[in-house]
Amino acid sequence: VELLLLIFAVAIVVLAYVSVEGATHGTIPANLATMAGGLLAIAVAFHLVLRFTASYADPLLLPIATLLNGLGLVMIHRLDIAEGRSITGGMALRQLTWSALAVGIAIAGLLWLRDHRTLRKYTFLAGACGVALLLLPLLPFVGREVNGARIWIGIGPFTFQPGEIAKIALAIFFAGYLVRTRDVLSIAGPKFLGMQLPRGRDLGPILVMWLLSLAVLFFQKDLGSALLFFGLFVAMLYVATERIGWITIGLLLAGGGAVIAWMLFGHVQTRVLLWLHTWTPEALAASDQLAKGLMGMAAGGLFGTGLGRGRPDITYFAESDFIVSSFGEELGMTGLFAILMLYILLVERGLRIAIGVRDGFGKLLAAGLAFSVALQCFVVVGGVTRVIPLTGLTMPFLSSGGSSLLANWTLIALLLRISDQARQPLADTGPIPTLVSSR
Repeated sequence: VELLLLIFAVAIVVLAYVSVEGATHGTIPANLATMAGGLLAIAVAFHLVLRFTASYADPLLLPIATLLNGLGLVMIHRLDIAEGRSITGGMALRQLTWSALAVGIAIAGLLWLRDHRTLRKYTFLAGACGVALLLLPLLPFVGREVNGARIWIGIGPFTFQPGEIAKIALAIFFAGYLVRTRDVLSIAGPKFLGMQLPRGRDLGPILVMWLLSLAVLFFQKDLGSALLFFGLFVAMLYVATERIGWITIGLLLAGGGAVIAWMLFGHVQTRVLLWLHTWTPEALAASDQLAKGLMGMAAGGLFGTGLGRGRPDITYFAESDFIVSSFGEELGMTGLFAILMLYILLVERGLRIAIGVRDGFGKLLAAGLAFSVALQCFVVVGGVTRVIPLTGLTMPFLSSGGSSLLANWTLIALLLRISDQARQPLADTGPIPTLVSSR
């Protein structure tokens, strides 16, 4: 099943690639066989390693990730053509290189990690690494500020976004910490409006994460990462305790943090202005990026202009922050909904893995990884469609960026490893003994 789905995914990517070349140059691409063969070889190599090292792993995760990654490569190549960049000097080749490296690291992770429960031994080390990765961009020599957000590190021409890796390290830490403390955090506190709230003495962890998220927002000016990390912790806290009171407290803290950020930080005020008053002269003078993205999706309509026939390059950062609007313009609402359904299916498989795995640590880790993808997609799509303010996060697998690809392919590898144990049949313990009457 997995191999057939992989072949189908590669066929869709090849068809999209041919469509772009046909619309822009009127020819079939000369390197079609090389591109299709290379993509298929990478996918099949991952498939073979997966079947030999984790034979019971979920058969849908790898094809979905391959299809999303391939569609992202096609759109980035299409934007290279629109910007007049050559194949060798464009972003698509760099994205393909990062894709191959990310898949290689995911394969290496599968070969190294034979049991996901091993990660529980490194709970606090993962937490320390996660915090250290968040702090790296603040260092004076390696930190880089890009578009107003200090979330990058750079050594020479090489840049990397450590927060993408930090979300996986923090998910491991949250899972290990919460599986130890969930009994205490589940103790019922006072009731309010019929809702069982936690005890006041147990609010320490969520307050610490709230303050850490505000610190990320204050020092790095990164609204998206702050929202992602705090939302991830609240979601895993709810999964661990099954207390809806934690969700209520998390929403109240998030709302209070949003108001504080709006009052104190000018970049947050600008994003709220763009969100609420997109078409006013004041907002357009600050940035017309959101307005151009919305107009691009409106031009696409229901079925899109067709791959290679729109003008997504008019929108700034169409290959990264606004790649969703690029797809919306050329594939229309129908095509964009199809892509969103792939993400929904990916998250659903992750939550199914969390239900099926038999240990508490694996349940929390799988649920946290799945929710991180869901929250990131909601934040990105919500930002470009004016549901919420823009946050600056990138769409998993689709957007240009090596750090995002490395993190998300590693995330897929972890889910595959957990799913292998979750889907394994219980060991045969022999026939059930029968009771024989003494008579």
